[in-house]
Amino acid sequence: MSESQIVEYKESWRDEYIKWICGFANAQGGTMYIGKKDDGTPCGVVDSKKLLEDIPNKVRDLLGLIVDVDLLLEDGKNIIRITVPESIYPVNYRGEYHYRTGCTKQLLQGSALTNFLIKKTGKKWDSVPLENVSIDDLDKESFDIFYREAVRSGRMSADDLKLSRHNLLEKLNLLDGQYLKRAAVLLFHRTPEKWITGSYVKIGFFETDADLRYQDEIHGSLMIQADRVIDLLYTKYLTAEISYDNVTRIEHYPFPKDAVREALFNALIHQDFSASIPVQISVYRDKLYISNDCVFPENWTAETLMQKHRSLPHNPDIANTFYRAGFIESWGRGIEKICDLCHNYNIPSPEYTVNGADIMMKFTAVNGPNDVPNVPNNVPNRVPNLSDRECIILRMLANDEKLSTAAIAKELCVTEKTIKRDIAELQQLGVLVREGGTRGRWVVKIGYDII
Repeated sequence: MSESQIVEYKESWRDEYIKWICGFANAQGGTMYIGKKDDGTPCGVVDSKKLLEDIPNKVRDLLGLIVDVDLLLEDGKNIIRITVPESIYPVNYRGEYHYRTGCTKQLLQGSALTNFLIKKTGKKWDSVPLENVSIDDLDKESFDIFYREAVRSGRMSADDLKLSRHNLLEKLNLLDGQYLKRAAVLLFHRTPEKWITGSYVKIGFFETDADLRYQDEIHGSLMIQADRVIDLLYTKYLTAEISYDNVTRIEHYPFPKDAVREALFNALIHQDFSASIPVQISVYRDKLYISNDCVFPENWTAETLMQKHRSLPHNPDIANTFYRAGFIESWGRGIEKICDLCHNYNIPSPEYTVNGADIMMKFTAVNGPNDVPNVPNNVPNRVPNLSDRECIILRMLANDEKLSTAAIAKELCVTEKTIKRDIAELQQLGVLVREGGTRGRWVVKIGYDII
C-alpha cells in the first residue's frame, strides 16, 4: 500500500511529526507508520518500547488528542502504527493549524485558515477561545477608553456602562463559555502580543521609499491603538498649514483626520492577525499609506471595495465592539465615507492596491507637500539647542496652552518625568513661559512656523 491522503510512512520518529498527526486530525483522519520506507517496505524501529510510551503522551500534551499507538511485526521488524481519528474541532500545534491533503501536509494561513475554522466550528478567527488568560488579566485603561467612547457615541445605554466586566464582555459577545475569545484579548489586554504576534501598529516617516527618517510602534490593546495612533500621526508626523481668519487661527493638514481615522479603524477590524504582521502606516511629504494583511471575501477585488457593498468584516467580534464604541458604522460604508471626506477636503479619493494578502490605501495631498516635522537636521538652523521632542512639545502647547504634562507624556509615549525635564529646558532657553501658576497657561515665545 502506497502513501495517500490517509496513510503516511516514516522510517524513524521525530517529534516534529506531531504536525503530521495534527494534519490528519484536521482532515479526515489517517494512519502513520513509523519504521517503513516511503514505498511501504518495513525497515523497523529500534526504540519501539520507548515510543509506545512517548508518542501518546506528547500527542496528548501538544494536540489535546488521544490516538491509538500499536506495535506491529512485519518481516520480523517492529513497526509503530499511529491511528489518528478525524477531529470535529480544529486542532492546532503550538498555534499552527496543519491539514493533510493528498500526500502532503499544509500549514493553513489566511483565507484557507478562515474557511477551515468556519467549516469546523462556524467560528471566525477572532471568535476562537483562548486558554490561560482571564477577565482579571484585562486592562482597566482599555475598558475606560471603551466606556468613554461608547458614552460619546450613544451606542450603548447608561445601564450598559454600569455592567461588570464579565457582563459587558458577555453583552459584546466576547466570551465563549468560560473562556475569553481572541477578540476580547486583542481589544482589552494590555499586551495581546503574548498570544497574537504582530498585533500592533508601526508608523514611519520616509523621505523616499529607501530613506526612513524615523519611526514609532504603538503597542497595547486595540482600544489603546485606536485611541493613540491618530493623535501621534497628527502631532509628530504631519504638519499643518497655518492661516488666520481675522484673529482665528486655522490649521489645515494635508489629509482629513476623520478619513485617516476611518481608514485606520478599517485596517484594524479587517486585519488578518494570523499573519503576525503589524498594520503599517508610511508617511511621506505628499502622501500617506495605510496597509494591512487582509483576507478578501471570495471574488472580491479592489474595485469591489470602491463600490457599494455589504459589511463583511474579517473579524466580526472586533468590528462589533468598534461599532459599539462608535468608532465605525455597520453598513460597509467606511470607504464611501472616506471618499466623501476626501472630496470635501479637496483631495483625491484614496487609491487601493491589493497584492496577494496585502491591501494598501494611499492618500495623496494636493495643497503642497507635508513639511518634514521634527527632522534633526533642520532644528539647529531655526531654534538652537532644541531636540525633536521639544519641538513637538512646543507645537502641542501652541495648539493648546492648557495642556498638562501628563497629557503630553501620554501622546508622545514617554514618562511625565521626561516631559517635565524637557519643559524645564524650554523655559530656561526662554522659548516657553508659564503664566498664572498651576491654573495658568503656557505661552510659546517663538513663531509656530519655526518650530
